Amino acid sequence: MIDLHTHTNESDGTYTPEELITAAAGLRLQALAITDHDTLAGYEKAKPMAEHAGLQLICGIELSTKIQKPVKKTVHLLGYFVSAPPASDFMNWLVFMQEARRDRNRRLAEKLQSMGIDITLEEVQGVGRSLAGRPHFARIMVQKGYVASTNEAFERYLDESAPGYVEREEPSLAEGIERIRLAGGISSLAHPIRLGKRDLVEEEELISGFIAIGLDSIEAYHSDHRPEDVRRYLGYAQKYNLRVTGGSDFHGDNKPSVKLGSAKVPDELLVALRH
Repeated sequence: MIDLHTHTNESDGTYTPEELITAAAGLRLQALAITDHDTLAGYEKAKPMAEHAGLQLICGIELSTKIQKPVKKTVHLLGYFVSAPPASDFMNWLVFMQEARRDRNRRLAEKLQSMGIDITLEEVQGVGRSLAGRPHFARIMVQKGYVASTNEAFERYLDESAPGYVEREEPSLAEGIERIRLAGGISSLAHPIRLGKRDLVEEEELISGFIAIGLDSIEAYHSDHRPEDVRRYLGYAQKYNLRVTGGSDFHGDNKPSVKLGSAKVPDELLVALRH
């Protein structure tokens, strides 16, 4: 069993890299990818312990990218560096991405304060540190009693369609795909069910457009995907000659219903990614 989509507390998960490796080893996972948002810090910290545990650790990342058509929307893109970590050019680009995240956080705190939510950037950074994001805002809103759950925080304030939403500067999907390719990586469309297309013809048209600009893979296996979704995305992969990835999208206590290894990803997917 493998899990190619997990997060540590270096982004918006709650497990330290060491705790994640311990949990993966306890489940006897064959391979694990750490795909933190905009950083490889969790992967770097986990490497020595993974080697000691005999666990294959895959260098990965999750990027927030933007499409403009048919509607303006954020699309999450996974990058996998199965042969070697990316070179310095990619790492330097991530620094820009991290600063864009911090700038959005400053503006988001101001926006929520204007809506009567007593929350400060310092509080959020105390929880999320250098890569704080909306999940950390949500956790503080729960702690302070403004909402009953992180889901409610997103629905009422933080989601793209919510009144408190603040955009951050994001690369286009095409740029994200190209940056990953130039860095020696493989790009994969994360949790395609979250594209939100109820019309399956529209969904396929949208994904085929991503393929036309260089998308390598699709995340067919995911904790949000029902069996029929998995079959559909595997069908797209076969039809368009895409590689397949999959993972739980584990975040620890930030998503307590999502268990490590729960996406039941076949081991052979990693073999295909390596070739």
